[in-house]
Amino acid sequence: MEEGIQLVANYGEWKAIKKLKIEPATDSRMIMEFLASLETGIDRRIEENLRKLVDLARVDAAIKELGLGKGGENVATAIAEVAGRKVNSVITEVCTKPELQKNEQRELIGFCKVYALRKALNETCLPVDYSSVEIPGMKRLMKKKV
Repeated sequence: MEEGIQLVANYGEWKAIKKLKIEPATDSRMIMEFLASLETGIDRRIEENLRKLVDLARVDAAIKELGLGKGGENVATAIAEVAGRKVNSVITEVCTKPELQKNEQRELIGFCKVYALRKALNETCLPVDYSSVEIPGMKRLMKKKV
């Protein structure tokens, strides 16, 4: 059996077939680039679907109110603020839905906390995923994201 990685997506407007056959001679950099391209697309789809379930605009506004500046010295502040009461209360509020069971609400809260932390760290210009890495084959994809 040959080794490889593949993703087949047929969901709404997301139509994608991504395959990588892995042989002993396959360069590790090629595998990293392939996985980074998958992660970028999947993260975007997670956010799109989360936005359909909760009001992420309110989470965005709460993070914007923090007034985080650019630079490494603001990273600790960003983490503390996202873990703090103000942002967490907004997250809890947007995720508390009577039609959902408690465990489903906790799951949404978990997704929102990850979203908020990524958003806050991006405000400080700290790369938190591989989408900021300049990969020659992904330039077209990166331009769409911006």
